[in-house]
Amino acid sequence: MNRKELEMILPHRDNMLLLDEAYVENGVAIGRYKIRGDEFFLQGHFPGNPVVPGVILCEMMAQTTAVLLTAETEGSTPYFTSLNNVRFKNVVRPGDTIELRSEIIKTRLPFYFAKGKGFVSGKLCVSGEFSFAIK
Repeated sequence: MNRKELEMILPHRDNMLLLDEAYVENGVAIGRYKIRGDEFFLQGHFPGNPVVPGVILCEMMAQTTAVLLTAETEGSTPYFTSLNNVRFKNVVRPGDTIELRSEIIKTRLPFYFAKGKGFVSGKLCVSGEFSFAIK
C-alpha cells in the first residue's frame, strides 16, 4: 500500500501519517518510513543532533499494526490503549529508512494485542508490545 491507499484505511493525515508504504506478509504487517529531516517531531529534538522521539517510533509501530486490522476497523477507529515492554536500542535519524514489523498476538474483543519491532539497516531500534480497542 502506498500513502494514498493507507489514507483509505488509517484515520491519520498530513503530519501524523507516519508510513510511506505498508503490506502484509504471512500475517505480519511491514511498514516503511523514510525520515526526511523536516518532520515536525524533529524540530527541537535535538537541535544540531536530530533524533526521532521514542513516542513517534511507537506511533509508527501502531500505524503498521493498524494495517492488520483493516477488516475489523471498517467504519470504526482503532485506538491505541497500552504500551508494554518498550525498548529503544538504537537512534533513528534523518536519512534513515525505518522498517517496522508487527503482528497480532491475541484478541479479546474489542481489544487487539500486538508486538512490533523497528529496524534501520537491519539494526533493531525499537521493540514493544501494545494494544488497541476498536470503537
